[in-house]
This record gives sequence, structure tokens and C-alpha cells, in this order.
Amino acid sequence: MIAMVKQKDNPSSIQQDHSTTQRRLILFNDDVNTFDYVIDALICVCNHEHEQAEQCALITHFKGKCNIKSGDYDEIKPMYEEMTIRGLTVSIE
Repeated sequence: MIAMVKQKDNPSSIQQDHSTTQRRLILFNDDVNTFDYVIDALICVCNHEHEQAEQCALITHFKGKCNIKSGDYDEIKPMYEEMTIRGLTVSIE
């Protein structure tokens, strides 16, 4: 008979560090803010180039949402807060 040995999981390998897990900042479409306002916010807050900001605004308008920034939580959270202050609908996923 073969004995099966159960390995214990290393607790540090199970626990994920939320600060290093990649997150996405998602912008959602609304009927309130203008394209120019959204583009300016993307340039100022997310450091987008003008063309990239225009593309994200168009994607958001036509598809309902757009991933506007990816990074770790500590990088994305301040952008989330600033976009919310500016009246834009965003989430971190």
C-alpha cells in the first residue's frame, strides 16, 4: 500500500500582498461629463498622452467602460480618488 503524504500549504504562499497585485482602473460612461472634460482628467490624473485620452474617452462612450490604467493598488488608489472628486465614475478591479 502506498502512503499518501499531505503537504501543508505555506501560509505566505496563500496570502497575497494586495499592494503588488495588478489592478485596473475602469472608467464608466455617463451622460454628464463632456468629452473634453474627460480627456483633460485622463491627461492630468492618469498621465495619458492626448491621443490616448481621446481613445479612452471614445471607448468609454461606445462600450460603456474602459480600462484607463493598470498597476498595483497603491498606484491606482490615488487616481481613483481624484477621478471621483472630479465627478467621474470609476472603479478598481
